[in-house]
Amino acid sequence: MRNQSAFALALITLLAACGTPQEQCIRTATRELRTLDMLIAETEASLARGYTYETREVVRHVWTRCDDFVGLGPHHHRRMCFEPVTDTVRHPVAIDPTVENRKLAALKDRRAALAARARVEVDACRARFPEDQ
Repeated sequence: MRNQSAFALALITLLAACGTPQEQCIRTATRELRTLDMLIAETEASLARGYTYETREVVRHVWTRCDDFVGLGPHHHRRMCFEPVTDTVRHPVAIDPTVENRKLAALKDRRAALAARARVEVDACRARFPEDQ
């Protein structure tokens, strides 16, 4: 889950550099709402399945060629190295539905509280950066 969140955050940050000033302002004003929406959707999906997924990184080692130069002679043996490779593994984890329902209610309450503030900020963005129709 952490890797997906990190990827989503990196993607949002990259996209924040795109768009008109109004779009950038609105994106900034609604960032927390989008995060809460993602967490609400994940929690609802976990409740529907009856379990959630946990991700972790597992390191394994593989043999690879580690010669970093060209022009090897006919009697030269290639050098091999034992290099670490990191895999992200996702596996199911049991949930406590009572805890998840409580978490979901708290997320929805927080979203409702932020939605009003976000509407005000979005209106301010539109007033500050009007776009031609």
